[in-house]
Amino acid sequence: MLTNALRLLSVLLVALSLGAGLAHLFALPNKINLPAAEYLVAQQVYRGWALLGIVIFGAQLSTVLLAIRIRRQRWAFMLTLVAAVCIALSLAIFFVFTFPTNQQTANWTMLPEHWQTLRMQWEYSHAAGAVLYFIALTCLTLSLLPPTVMPATRMRDEW
Repeated sequence: MLTNALRLLSVLLVALSLGAGLAHLFALPNKINLPAAEYLVAQQVYRGWALLGIVIFGAQLSTVLLAIRIRRQRWAFMLTLVAAVCIALSLAIFFVFTFPTNQQTANWTMLPEHWQTLRMQWEYSHAAGAVLYFIALTCLTLSLLPPTVMPATRMRDEW
Protein backbone atom coordinates (compact mmCIF):
# COMPACT_ATOMS: atom_id res chain seq x y z
CA MET A 1 0.00 0.00 0.00
CA LEU A 2 2.75 2.46 0.96
CA THR A 3 4.75 1.52 -2.13
CA ASN A 4 1.79 2.19 -4.42
CA ALA A 5 1.11 5.50 -2.67
CA LEU A 6 4.74 6.53 -3.19
CA ARG A 7 4.58 5.48 -6.84
CA LEU A 8 1.47 7.57 -7.42
CA LEU A 9 2.84 10.54 -5.51
CA SER A 10 6.17 10.41 -7.34
CA VAL A 11 4.57 10.21 -10.77
CA LEU A 12 2.15 13.04 -10.01
CA LEU A 13 4.79 15.36 -8.54
CA VAL A 14 7.27 14.70 -11.34
CA ALA A 15 4.50 15.25 -13.91
CA LEU A 16 3.68 18.62 -12.31
CA SER A 17 7.37 19.53 -12.34
CA LEU A 18 7.57 18.56 -15.99
CA GLY A 19 4.52 20.70 -16.76
CA ALA A 20 6.26 23.78 -15.41
CA GLY A 21 9.46 22.85 -17.19
CA LEU A 22 7.68 22.41 -20.50
CA ALA A 23 6.02 25.80 -20.10
CA HIS A 24 9.49 27.35 -19.92
CA LEU A 25 10.82 25.20 -22.75
CA PHE A 26 7.97 25.98 -25.15
CA ALA A 27 8.12 29.71 -24.36
CA LEU A 28 11.87 29.88 -25.01
CA PRO A 29 11.78 30.34 -28.82
CA ASN A 30 9.29 33.19 -28.47
CA LYS A 31 11.17 34.96 -25.68
CA ILE A 32 14.86 34.44 -26.36
CA ASN A 33 15.20 37.38 -28.77
CA LEU A 34 12.73 39.83 -27.25
CA PRO A 35 13.95 43.37 -26.65
CA ALA A 36 14.71 44.28 -23.03
CA ALA A 37 11.41 45.98 -22.16
CA GLU A 38 9.30 43.23 -23.71
CA TYR A 39 11.36 40.51 -22.03
CA LEU A 40 10.82 42.11 -18.63
CA VAL A 41 7.07 42.16 -19.25
CA ALA A 42 7.06 38.53 -20.39
CA GLN A 43 8.99 37.44 -17.30
CA GLN A 44 6.29 38.78 -15.00
CA VAL A 45 4.07 35.78 -15.83
CA TYR A 46 6.35 33.75 -13.55
CA ARG A 47 5.53 35.69 -10.38
CA GLY A 48 4.60 33.19 -7.71
CA TRP A 49 6.21 30.25 -9.49
CA ALA A 50 8.69 29.90 -6.61
CA LEU A 51 5.97 27.86 -4.92
CA LEU A 52 6.66 25.14 -7.48
CA GLY A 53 9.78 24.47 -5.45
CA ILE A 54 7.52 22.64 -3.00
CA VAL A 55 6.39 20.35 -5.81
CA ILE A 56 9.94 19.74 -7.04
CA PHE A 57 11.35 19.00 -3.59
CA GLY A 58 8.33 16.76 -2.98
CA ALA A 59 9.10 14.93 -6.23
CA GLN A 60 12.69 14.47 -5.12
CA LEU A 61 11.75 13.18 -1.68
CA SER A 62 8.99 10.83 -2.82
CA THR A 63 11.15 9.40 -5.60
CA VAL A 64 14.09 8.75 -3.26
CA LEU A 65 11.77 7.15 -0.71
CA LEU A 66 10.26 5.02 -3.47
CA ALA A 67 13.71 3.91 -4.63
CA ILE A 68 14.57 2.84 -1.09
CA ARG A 69 11.28 1.03 -0.75
CA ILE A 70 11.68 -0.98 -3.98
CA ARG A 71 15.43 -1.54 -3.80
CA ARG A 72 15.03 -5.32 -4.16
CA GLN A 73 13.17 -5.00 -7.47
CA ARG A 74 16.23 -4.41 -9.60
CA TRP A 75 14.61 -3.07 -12.79
CA ALA A 76 12.12 -0.78 -11.04
CA PHE A 77 14.78 0.35 -8.58
CA MET A 78 17.26 1.30 -11.31
CA LEU A 79 14.66 3.27 -13.24
CA THR A 80 13.45 5.01 -10.09
CA LEU A 81 17.03 5.80 -9.12
CA VAL A 82 17.64 7.35 -12.55
CA ALA A 83 14.49 9.45 -12.03
CA ALA A 84 15.73 10.60 -8.62
CA VAL A 85 19.13 11.50 -10.05
CA CYS A 86 17.48 13.49 -12.87
CA ILE A 87 15.44 15.47 -10.36
CA ALA A 88 18.55 16.10 -8.26
CA LEU A 89 20.41 17.29 -11.37
CA SER A 90 17.54 19.63 -12.26
CA LEU A 91 17.75 21.11 -8.76
CA ALA A 92 21.52 21.50 -9.08
CA ILE A 93 21.10 23.28 -12.42
CA PHE A 94 18.48 25.55 -10.85
CA PHE A 95 20.69 26.53 -7.92
CA VAL A 96 23.85 26.94 -10.01
CA PHE A 97 22.36 28.81 -12.97
CA THR A 98 18.72 29.90 -12.57
CA PHE A 99 18.62 31.11 -8.98
CA PRO A 100 21.72 33.35 -9.26
CA THR A 101 20.19 34.88 -12.38
CA ASN A 102 16.98 35.58 -10.51
CA GLN A 103 19.04 37.26 -7.79
CA GLN A 104 21.01 39.43 -10.21
CA THR A 105 17.84 40.63 -11.93
CA ALA A 106 15.72 40.94 -8.76
CA ASN A 107 13.44 38.27 -10.26
CA TRP A 108 13.45 40.03 -13.60
CA THR A 109 12.24 43.38 -12.33
CA MET A 110 15.44 45.09 -13.46
CA LEU A 111 18.10 44.41 -16.05
CA PRO A 112 21.81 44.65 -15.30
CA GLU A 113 24.24 45.52 -18.06
CA HIS A 114 24.87 41.86 -18.98
CA TRP A 115 21.17 40.94 -18.96
CA GLN A 116 21.31 39.14 -22.32
CA THR A 117 23.87 36.67 -20.97
CA LEU A 118 21.68 36.19 -17.92
CA ARG A 119 18.65 35.64 -20.13
CA MET A 120 20.44 32.86 -22.03
CA GLN A 121 21.54 31.29 -18.75
CA TRP A 122 18.01 31.49 -17.31
CA GLU A 123 16.22 30.20 -20.40
CA TYR A 124 18.59 27.34 -21.17
CA SER A 125 18.86 26.22 -17.55
CA HIS A 126 15.08 25.87 -17.51
CA ALA A 127 15.21 23.97 -20.81
CA ALA A 128 17.75 21.55 -19.33
CA GLY A 129 15.49 21.08 -16.32
CA ALA A 130 12.55 20.26 -18.59
CA VAL A 131 14.59 17.57 -20.35
CA LEU A 132 15.61 16.09 -17.01
CA TYR A 133 12.00 16.05 -15.75
CA PHE A 134 10.94 14.33 -18.97
CA ILE A 135 13.57 11.64 -18.46
CA ALA A 136 12.53 11.29 -14.82
CA LEU A 137 8.86 10.88 -15.68
CA THR A 138 9.66 8.41 -18.45
CA CYS A 139 11.78 6.31 -16.09
CA LEU A 140 9.16 6.39 -13.35
CA THR A 141 6.48 5.34 -15.81
CA LEU A 142 8.62 2.49 -17.13
CA SER A 143 9.28 1.37 -13.56
CA LEU A 144 5.56 0.76 -13.15
CA LEU A 145 5.50 -1.87 -15.88
CA PRO A 146 5.64 -5.47 -14.75
CA PRO A 147 9.06 -7.07 -15.31
CA THR A 148 7.58 -9.51 -17.83
CA VAL A 149 7.17 -6.59 -20.22
CA MET A 150 10.87 -5.73 -19.99
CA PRO A 151 12.98 -8.40 -21.76
CA ALA A 152 16.09 -7.87 -19.63
CA THR A 153 14.24 -8.50 -16.41
CA ARG A 154 11.88 -11.37 -17.23
CA MET A 155 13.90 -13.98 -15.42
CA ARG A 156 15.49 -11.91 -12.67
CA ASP A 157 13.03 -9.57 -11.04
CA GLU A 158 9.96 -10.25 -9.08
CA TRP A 159 7.06 -7.81 -9.40
